[in-house]
Amino acid sequence: GIAVNTYTMEQSWYPLVYGGDVANVSGGYTSYVSSGCALNSLDRTKVKGKIVLCYYVSDPPDYTVFLAGGAGTIIMLDGYGDTAFPWLNPATVISTEQGKIVMSYINSTRSAVARIEKTTTPKALAPIVALFSSRGYNPITMDILKPDITAPGVDILASWAKNSSITGYPEDTRHPDFNIISGTSMSCPHASGAAGFVKSYHHDWSPAAIRSSLMTTAFTMDATLAGNEDAEFGYGAGQINPVKAVNPGLVYDAGVDDYIKFLCSQGYNDTTLRLVTGDRSSCGSVEPSKTGARELNYPSIMVVTIPGQPIQATFPRTVTNVGEAVSTYKVVVHAPSKMNVTVEPDTLSFSSLNQKLSYNVTIKGGPVLRDILLSGALTWNYGNYSVRSPINVYGLRF
Repeated sequence: GIAVNTYTMEQSWYPLVYGGDVANVSGGYTSYVSSGCALNSLDRTKVKGKIVLCYYVSDPPDYTVFLAGGAGTIIMLDGYGDTAFPWLNPATVISTEQGKIVMSYINSTRSAVARIEKTTTPKALAPIVALFSSRGYNPITMDILKPDITAPGVDILASWAKNSSITGYPEDTRHPDFNIISGTSMSCPHASGAAGFVKSYHHDWSPAAIRSSLMTTAFTMDATLAGNEDAEFGYGAGQINPVKAVNPGLVYDAGVDDYIKFLCSQGYNDTTLRLVTGDRSSCGSVEPSKTGARELNYPSIMVVTIPGQPIQATFPRTVTNVGEAVSTYKVVVHAPSKMNVTVEPDTLSFSSLNQKLSYNVTIKGGPVLRDILLSGALTWNYGNYSVRSPINVYGLRF
């Protein structure tokens, strides 16, 4: 199983029971409720000193088993097979399919026993996208790739406020200097910290420029690894590389006017636009457009198409030179056979810092099958600079 288990169990073996077999009947609980080890649902006389097998339904099973005097908890939970959490008592997490094997063992004998070992760390392939992480596509604005990027968020070892226990329970007596936790609450500060790191070097950069620097310099990720099958819909441009992001060479910048034009193209009117801007901004002559998002100067390129229809889309892009004043970048395109990508011009020659140059990306190709994501990229290269933008085409699943 998977867990952050700091305990070493004193006995070689402990009696093993299933939560559904040890219901607190006198308290009005059924075996159905106790199978999920809901709070107060277990019979203390049948649980004390034993390891309990539970489904994770609503209440944390380890807490219920702890209060009932149990020795440990085996938790059946799907969707978190790559993430370890700390628990109040010796515990481990297995899948419901694995749980069926344990259940079969319990039912095969009158004296089922178990032991939960202290955590050890195996080698693992990385980086991969966690099972709990959200995936694309972007259902609101389909021609903007989401997510933008990925950052470490699984089993993160970091300093911990000692006024809180490892699990947060007052009954937990462990108050260490460090803890291991997972989630968006870990990935977000990594990304935010990286953005702040870039900002510390470039005080005048806009949020769009900082996002661009993080996206175009990211470590590319391997879509063939288990967990990464959703490719850019799982990890966006890749995993953040803060050190390289400080000096990206080129950035895709965007300002307030660009976002106003984008929102108006998405159907905002003056009233709804002003709820966002907080001023007297107006859409003016900008009309709603199905392709308006393609004109936003974004570091990635995304086409969502109806299955069976040919691909044809053009994206204007502008890059700002933040690398070497005199420099010439040449483009390299990687695309699957069904995606024909042309970039015009294919060379950008700069003569000064902060100079802006524009180019167009045109994507053509045959029909894309339903729920299929085609992945490619374009990269502007000069010297040690490689400014990479993912290119994706997706056939809607409906």
